[in-house]
Amino acid sequence: MTNRKTADRLAGHVTLILMVVLVGACSSSGQSSTAASPSASSSAAVIAATCEQVSGVLSDGPDPDPVGFAEAHILLLRQINTTDQALRGALSQLADANQKFVTSKGKSANAKGAIAVASKKLNSICPGAAS
Repeated sequence: MTNRKTADRLAGHVTLILMVVLVGACSSSGQSSTAASPSASSSAAVIAATCEQVSGVLSDGPDPDPVGFAEAHILLLRQINTTDQALRGALSQLADANQKFVTSKGKSANAKGAIAVASKKLNSICPGAAS
């Protein structure tokens, strides 16, 4: 039953990510920027869109099975693409921490700590995304 629940959750997250990407692609194609620094506003827009994806992936509340909850997010976090190196690093760090937690079957205090550190780093870029 847990595998089915995890599979259903994974399918829902993948669908949400695809929807966010498609909506973002459609809504950004006709916009033009008159800002003094188009690259800065473009970068901020990319980060904001990616943060929406991250929030969507991590929005499900804690699962009664914390290991299953962590496992469900590993692949989804790794599939999020961004050109922002700091955000990419934070996503990778959280996915790696989740993987260590799953590998330890939730028993490793170091893995739990790594998730807390990675979540804090991600929240510094995407406020509230990993809360």
